[in-house]
Amino acid sequence: MHHPTGLNIIAIGGSSGSGAVLSRLLPSLPADIPAAILVATHLARHASGYLAERLSGRGAMRIANAVDCQLIEHGHVYIAPPDRHLLVIDGTVRLGSGPRENMARPAIDPLFRSAAMYHGPRVTGVVLSGYLDDGASGLRAIKSCGGTTVVQDPRDAQVGEMPLAALAASDVDHVATADALPGLLTALAQEQRSGAHTPSDALRLEVEIAAGSRLGSETLMAIADPAALSCPACNGVLSEIRGARPLRYRCQIGHGYTAQALTARSDKVDEAIRVAMRIMEERVTLVGQMARDARGAGRDAVAELYDARVSEYRGYAATLREAAVAMMRSARDVGQEN
Repeated sequence: MHHPTGLNIIAIGGSSGSGAVLSRLLPSLPADIPAAILVATHLARHASGYLAERLSGRGAMRIANAVDCQLIEHGHVYIAPPDRHLLVIDGTVRLGSGPRENMARPAIDPLFRSAAMYHGPRVTGVVLSGYLDDGASGLRAIKSCGGTTVVQDPRDAQVGEMPLAALAASDVDHVATADALPGLLTALAQEQRSGAHTPSDALRLEVEIAAGSRLGSETLMAIADPAALSCPACNGVLSEIRGARPLRYRCQIGHGYTAQALTARSDKVDEAIRVAMRIMEERVTLVGQMARDARGAGRDAVAELYDARVSEYRGYAATLREAAVAMMRSARDVGQEN
């Protein structure tokens, strides 16, 4: 039965290591649980709906990939499909096409924020195993709107970074092992929770961004201040979200990052630059030797071609070296400011 005015939501987010937990948790929940379960995990763009397929038919609840505009019902599990944000808008599933957050779509924070905005005290948010800190900001939004927050015990998680980040971002109501989650969530769903809540304008805006609304610089200024950082996705200027925990940024297109996600992305770019530098320098050495061999064999014309290639590769290597130095200087400056 659909519960338009009394819909209880259990919103679950996870990444690396969460699949095993969900495979045990979801089939263990009773069919008559007075709540709907919505699940967002990080998926590759072209991934199949493997989680729903693997769990369908197991346990008492109906488990399936979420479908845009379907009404949400108690006793059902709705799983985010690849490349769409899973949102709950006033008792209805919406699949958002908004920009990626923390380099992910679906991301966990949009699900948590939308549930908090529309269902407030009737929401239970759950953060499971995973890297970095997706879900921490959204769990804080659930708490601020009167909902209940649950985090998998980091010592029990395969990857404890996401649970630890959630615990650092807000006062979490419950910390539980994977084995304790079915009983805890069933008990929380049976509690009678109600009360008014007033979502902030910033929360409304971020839900609209995930749904696909255009942002723009003027709108962004209402919730954020420009920072001396660029967006890894579009190279636009990033702005720091005011009062955010964890520290977060958005560009005017809407791409969102926590500071931790930005740092992880910078590490990957830095490593890519170092790899490219090594390749260019190896090519300089190799082609230089080929030029010397050609000249020794009296093939001066061929040697000149190789010499030109050496100069070209040296230019590429110099450009990469300058980029690496610039990144080191930027990191040093940020460290000095902090």
